[in-house]
Amino acid sequence: MNIQTTTETELVDKSSKPAVQIDRIDIIDIIRGVALLGILLLNIPYFAMPEYFEEAWIQDTSNTNFWVNAVNTVFFEGKMRALFSMVFGAGIILFTSNKEKAGKSATWLFYKRMIWLTIFGLIHAHILLWIGDILYYYGVIGMLAFLFRKMKPKYLALGVPIVAIIGFVANTLFMQNIRGTYLEYKEVKTLQDQGIALSPTQDSIVLEWTEIQKEFIPNKEEAAEHTALMKGSYSDVASYIRPKSWDGQFKYLIFSIWDMLALMMLGIALYKWGFLTLKWTKAQYKKTVLIGYGIGLPLVIFAFVYNTIHFPNVEAGLKHIEEHAVNWVSLIYDFQRIAIMMAHVALVMLIYQAGYLKRLMNGLRAVGQMAFTNYIMHTVICSLVFFGYGLNQYAEWEYYQLYYLVIGIWIFQLIISPIWLKYFLFGPLEWLWRCLTYSRIQPFVRK
Repeated sequence: MNIQTTTETELVDKSSKPAVQIDRIDIIDIIRGVALLGILLLNIPYFAMPEYFEEAWIQDTSNTNFWVNAVNTVFFEGKMRALFSMVFGAGIILFTSNKEKAGKSATWLFYKRMIWLTIFGLIHAHILLWIGDILYYYGVIGMLAFLFRKMKPKYLALGVPIVAIIGFVANTLFMQNIRGTYLEYKEVKTLQDQGIALSPTQDSIVLEWTEIQKEFIPNKEEAAEHTALMKGSYSDVASYIRPKSWDGQFKYLIFSIWDMLALMMLGIALYKWGFLTLKWTKAQYKKTVLIGYGIGLPLVIFAFVYNTIHFPNVEAGLKHIEEHAVNWVSLIYDFQRIAIMMAHVALVMLIYQAGYLKRLMNGLRAVGQMAFTNYIMHTVICSLVFFGYGLNQYAEWEYYQLYYLVIGIWIFQLIISPIWLKYFLFGPLEWLWRCLTYSRIQPFVRK
């Protein structure tokens, strides 16, 4: 099957600037659109829900919230982020290949593009106040992924299992440190409750655990204070969001690099193998669907049930950590999400090849082409609905009710994105990003 493209205007001279439009590969835009809309499913609780919101119904199978959460966890949690990272990796090849084939260096241009993306991420996190920003990470990690773009696909793909194992080991060591501090704290707490004076070393253990608890597992009173901040003024919300965003972007950046880097490398490999450009046969895509869901679904369902039983609340989680030095079930996570993500993509490929849902596919293509603009739009809409300086709906909705808003945003973006691209060459933020990357004003309105 020939790859369908959206044909656009070519370069008019040999200077280092982008084509006003290029031959875009529609299916990659469609997959990016699926990932972008899917990410909102997992992001919206962080806009709207207080800490520990799920404890009230996490084990209640008669509650609608339980089943909405189950569907999200099984089919989407981790998979949409993985998919978006994978497509971002493929985008590195799409951005650089034509320039390099023409004998031009794409290195500085690409790094300039990533530097601006990093700056957008900082603005997104610290001005628009989205704690879950990914633009910063993609800008930083994209610079690393660029270095691997010419590597053979089989070596690129090996990064996923290697990083999964390294990630498991790193997470286990991290949890071992928390577990050790917790066990020492319990011993000291017993002495403290008996009225025994604590030594300076024992005081430091109490202080260390208090800091860990405050950062990762705040008590109910602290959680209530955080909710009050989220329902307050812009400065109140910022006082809560900015320190967490700062820690994620700098203090814990080293822990975030490897997962996204491996997925970007996987995207490069799948692009080179033709998986993302419809060069596989229908039989191969069908096989991918069967294997992906056949392996991934039993694994993720087992992990979901296990976690629901053993981690319904903070107290149960601490008890489990106390009794188990290593949580072997967490090793399942990366393998099940990659398997299901691959099955999702293959299923989209089959639907596209069969010519089904053409209007939906056209909408997804436009959403994917305007992914940057639509991603920021998610933040603007959700922050103004839920944060205190907007409609102040934070901690006011049931979990399942959030997805009425999600569906509304999906419909709006699926309708407005194709309409916008009838009149304009790019989304507004895509256009701004191009202007900054190429240091010149780019055409914007379609002729």
